[in-house]
Amino acid sequence: MRVYALTAFCAGTALLGAGAVDKPAPDAVRGRKLFEMHCSTCHSVDADHKLAPGLKGLFSKRKLQNGNRPTEANVRAVIEQGRNGMPPFRDMLRNAEKSDLLEYLKTL
Repeated sequence: MRVYALTAFCAGTALLGAGAVDKPAPDAVRGRKLFEMHCSTCHSVDADHKLAPGLKGLFSKRKLQNGNRPTEANVRAVIEQGRNGMPPFRDMLRNAEKSDLLEYLKTL
């Protein structure tokens, strides 16, 4: 009886652990929806016609407005911390959502 209980426990633990490891890959489609909900009020995808910089070609620019290179880590830091009137999204978006948003920004 103990062997069966231990086997069932181990199998159940393995199944729970497998779900925790599998994270969905960043998705530009989900990122676009997030951009439209949270960012498009101030940011344009093609030009600087709104309140904030346009984001077309963001990752191909030499530097961000803060002087840093446009790496995924640096862009994520701006999203999380905010800058020049942009609110911080650290607690407003989950990490997976920030990854989706970054994936979309790479397509611009």
